[in-house]
Amino acid sequence: MSKFLIVTNIKKDPELEVTNRVVEYIERNGSEVTVAVRKMDRNESCRISDYLPADYIIVLGGDGTILQATRDTADINIPILGVNLGTLGFLSEVEVTQLEYAIDRIIAGDYGIRNRIMLSGSVIRGEEKTELSPALNDISIIRCGTLQIIRFSVFINGEFLCNLSADGIIIATPTGSTGYNMSAGGPIVEPEAELILLTPICAHSFSSRSIVLNAGDEIEILVNNSNAGNGIILEANSDGNDKINLTTGDRIVIRKSEYCSTFIRLNDTNFLQKLQKKMSE
Repeated sequence: MSKFLIVTNIKKDPELEVTNRVVEYIERNGSEVTVAVRKMDRNESCRISDYLPADYIIVLGGDGTILQATRDTADINIPILGVNLGTLGFLSEVEVTQLEYAIDRIIAGDYGIRNRIMLSGSVIRGEEKTELSPALNDISIIRCGTLQIIRFSVFINGEFLCNLSADGIIIATPTGSTGYNMSAGGPIVEPEAELILLTPICAHSFSSRSIVLNAGDEIEILVNNSNAGNGIILEANSDGNDKINLTTGDRIVIRKSEYCSTFIRLNDTNFLQKLQKKMSE
């Protein structure tokens, strides 16, 4: 007997109409099901891991809900099926109209698996080291104070690469290439590729470009200034969450995580087809 965990974004399914439909269908087919209703706000203390164990996770919502599910279960590696509620999501595998079809195939074991790399990051301040949660999309270093140019030094595998003046830096996975990285002018890449993207945010240079790195590379970023008169003006975050304040002299070390996200694959729609649909909206 299969055990499902349904993760619902209450903002996308406020009356739980879709959620109840999924629960009833799964139970009718002889499988167990548990429901986690998420508010998807910063004050929420509930974690998806509180509702485990489960054999499969079905996420009802958008990409943000799926990202939260991957963070909460990074060390458990449970297959996730993303169900799109609303606009086209790059991480969603099926639409609401395909729910019963998807559940039938999962129960029958008729599905494939997509593995996506994640990033791990740590902030080092003197002798102190603080870990960020694993990121499926990106680890970003962004300005959160006065409108001031930030100066960074970038090292790859311990070797100096460049000094950079910008509003921030995005270190993105292939999955995250269509997120903040794309908005900052970075390249779009196949999400199952094995590489890491480094993209400056509003770089104050005519020559600054995104850099494509090997997935095995270690990236170290040194914060060279923080305007001590105004206090902390930077933060590092993992997929927009798990934020750590930064100041002058802090180092952020980022590498491929030992964990990966596992997604259920049911259809033959490839990434380029999904990208073409998104770009034509």
